[in-house]
Amino acid sequence: MRQLVLSPRWIAWHLLTLGAMVACGFLSAWQWHRAGSAMGSAVNVGYALQWPLFAVFFGFMWWRFLRLEIRRLTGLDTDEIAEPPATPTAGADVAPATTPSSGFAADDELPAPRVADPVSSPFGVRRTPVAPVTDDEDPQLAAYNRMLARLAARDQENSA
Repeated sequence: MRQLVLSPRWIAWHLLTLGAMVACGFLSAWQWHRAGSAMGSAVNVGYALQWPLFAVFFGFMWWRFLRLEIRRLTGLDTDEIAEPPATPTAGADVAPATTPSSGFAADDELPAPRVADPVSSPFGVRRTPVAPVTDDEDPQLAAYNRMLARLAARDQENSA
């Protein structure tokens, strides 16, 4: 972990985060002093209280990114952690233990990874093909759809 924290990339992140937090502290103090001046108002007090929250946010995100990087490098970023199977008591009719995230029995094999479906998006939203509109239903929309189909076909020909 020391090697990660002292890497040039992370030293830059440490300095950037520290600089952002110090800048937020200075801006907070400046707004607080400005609120006490003759030109100050309640808006300046609000900003003076808001800048420390930004500093805390910078610190939290630095901590979060550092933890994610450590998890990635150590291989602890698995989505599912298998639970040990429950040992049934003698004579009891016990259902097999299930993992809360998968719903599969602990003795079963884990499901195969999902294969990319050409019809679904990478976000897990399934696209459903729609029947084309005929001229009887909406002639203007049908003409527009035919034009889009021609453009798509021409684009396919040009890219091949």
